Amino acid sequence: MSDLTAIVVAHDSADALPSCLAALAREGVPAIVVDNASRDASVAVAEAAGARVVRNVRNEGYGRANNIGIRAAEGARHVLIVNPDVALQPGAAAALLRAVRDWPDAGLYSPRIVEPDGRFFYQPRSLLAAYLTNPPGRRDLPEGDACAPFLSGACLMVERGLFLALGGFDEAIFLFYEDDDLCRRIADTGRALIHVHGAVALHGRGRSSAPERGRVFRSRWHLAWSRAHVSRKYGLPDPSLPTLLVNLPKAALAALAFRRAGFERYGGSVAGAWAAWRGRDAIRREGLR
Repeated sequence: MSDLTAIVVAHDSADALPSCLAALAREGVPAIVVDNASRDASVAVAEAAGARVVRNVRNEGYGRANNIGIRAAEGARHVLIVNPDVALQPGAAAALLRAVRDWPDAGLYSPRIVEPDGRFFYQPRSLLAAYLTNPPGRRDLPEGDACAPFLSGACLMVERGLFLALGGFDEAIFLFYEDDDLCRRIADTGRALIHVHGAVALHGRGRSSAPERGRVFRSRWHLAWSRAHVSRKYGLPDPSLPTLLVNLPKAALAALAFRRAGFERYGGSVAGAWAAWRGRDAIRREGLR
C-alpha cells in the first residue's frame, strides 16, 4: 500500500498541469488526473507527465470528479486532492505525512497555501463551522501547525478509507462549498482539521481552467446555489432571498449600462439563488442526471 496518491481534476487545464504534475513527481507522489471532458491538450499533457488518466465523457464538476479519482486510487492509504494550479514545494509531501504521525486523530490536513501575492491562505471562519465561531473574521495567522475551522479544497490530504466511509464529496454539488461540507462532516466525527505549516504549496488561484465565455455567470450561479444547498443541509438560514435582493438591482444596472462583466457576475448570482429558492437541481442543470 502506498502512503500517498494525488488526485488532480482537470478541465481545460493544459497550461496549469505541467508545473503541478512536475512538483508531484519531484515529491515522489504518483498522480491520477481525472479529466472533465477537456477540449484542450490536458489529457496529452497528463499522459506525457506519467500520470494515470481517468477520462470523463462529460464535465462532472469538482467534487464528483474527485470522488471518481479517489475511488480509482486503490491501494493508497492517503489521497492528496490538488487543484491543477497548485504546485507543492520541496518537502511538502513528507511534511504532510509527518503531520499524520504527529496528529494521528485528525481527519484532514492541508499545507500552507501561498497565494500569487506572497500571502498565505488561512480562512478564519466558515459558513458551516458553527462549532468555531469567529463573527468578525479576525485573521490571526498561525506560525506553526494549528487546528482550523476550514481547509481549502485547493489542496487537502485525507485518509482514503475515511473519505469513502463518509461518502466523499456531496454529489448534489457541481461546484463550490464541497470543501466546506467535507470539513463540517469530518469535524462532526470529532476529528480535527490541521493546517500543516511546514508543508508549502504555491497556488495560482483561478488558473485551473482556461478562460471561456459565460464562465463567470456559470460560476456565480453555482456559488449562489451551493451556498443555499449547504445552508439548508445544516439547518442554517436560507441565503437565497437576501442574495436575490442584493444582486438583482446590480444586475439590472449592469444590463442598462451594457456592462457584460457586471451582468455576468450579478446576474449569475441572481439566477443561482432563484434556482435554489425554487428547488431546482444543480446537477440536472449541467445535464448530469
